[in-house]
Amino acid sequence: MLQSLLFVPTLRENPKEAEVISHQLLLRGGYIRQNAAGIYSYLPLAYRVITKISSIIREELDAIGCSELLMPAMQPKDIWMESGRWDVYGKELVRLKDRHDREFCLGPTHEEVITTLVREYANSYKKLPLALYQIQTKFRDEFRPRFGLMRGREFIMKDLYTFHATEEDLDLWYEKVRITYRNTLDRLNLKYRAVNADSGQIGGSSSEEFMILCDIGEDTIAYSDKSDFATNTELANLKDGDPSPDGIGTIRLAKGIEAGHVFKLGTKYSAAMNANFIDKEQVKKPIIMGCYGMGISRLLMAIIEQNNQGNKIVWPKSAAPFLVHVIPMEKEDSSSYKIAMKLYESLKKNGVEVLFDNRDERPGVKFSDADLIGCPYRIIVGKKANEGIVEVKTIATDEVQEIGLDKVSKELFA
Repeated sequence: MLQSLLFVPTLRENPKEAEVISHQLLLRGGYIRQNAAGIYSYLPLAYRVITKISSIIREELDAIGCSELLMPAMQPKDIWMESGRWDVYGKELVRLKDRHDREFCLGPTHEEVITTLVREYANSYKKLPLALYQIQTKFRDEFRPRFGLMRGREFIMKDLYTFHATEEDLDLWYEKVRITYRNTLDRLNLKYRAVNADSGQIGGSSSEEFMILCDIGEDTIAYSDKSDFATNTELANLKDGDPSPDGIGTIRLAKGIEAGHVFKLGTKYSAAMNANFIDKEQVKKPIIMGCYGMGISRLLMAIIEQNNQGNKIVWPKSAAPFLVHVIPMEKEDSSSYKIAMKLYESLKKNGVEVLFDNRDERPGVKFSDADLIGCPYRIIVGKKANEGIVEVKTIATDEVQEIGLDKVSKELFA
């Protein structure tokens, strides 16, 4: 894409309201803009990253047999009365009335809606299991929105719901989904731990949180430095340096950002909302459910918290808005600029996501903006381009190589 056509309103100074590095870089890099406390617009760069994260999630869930749908954000009061949550959810539930004085809420979650959909269909064990997910905007009227996208009043989330005839089948799918979460976070190059957690407002028999290790996290977790053991310190009295309870390694303490939460709901919603099926023995039973959430806009922020170099964003290749940033050093009428444009066209033709800085700006401005955009590779096209040589910089390592133009291909960035 030509940079002159891309809406990237970068800032030179850190905004006063931005307390943490990810929030600062998202604002300075022209990724997001605040519309109200805890409510943001995702500008083109941010939305490209969100699309990448969403695609990874879709690939992982589709691979195990999940189906995507889209449910309404606006939910009628009566289904929340069925589940018993209308009066107990709290002030975080955004409530409103339509012109006919009927009451609704903006969905913070979708257990009620999905249960009403499935109860009309899954009336027999032959129609189970079923796994349905969506990627959608959620609303929670947080008392104190903070840290940009970490705790907002409007956010983008993936929520998956599974439906089962037996507890054994729920256990099987619960583990399958846990693996997709690990795969997703691994593909995004994030450091994380899965910890036992409180089921909170969602409910259910047991749950786990996937915590991104990060200094600005709201929770403290204790984890083994040698195994997968991890738990929230609110649930276990463990100190740094203690032996790990699983007998493997030593306990370390770290702050964590909750990026995903998985629940075994059991029959909490199906029993309350008459979502029943007939089993093999012709006995009517409530459908057994699982629920699995992942905060997509929060992942955008968490990736930057773990992948930055001060004033620079260092995107992993899997989530970067563009893979390669081509920056010509000379004016549009120069021969090296024309070489840069030809290189850009060639990379684009070969399927490389490439951004070309065609703006009439000084090199210092171009480099400053490039640091904030954070493409994994930067190609600097200067005077040596006439000799067939360009500089290729790998942002994560700061390594710069002079490479012949004939060697700059899709394979170079694989």
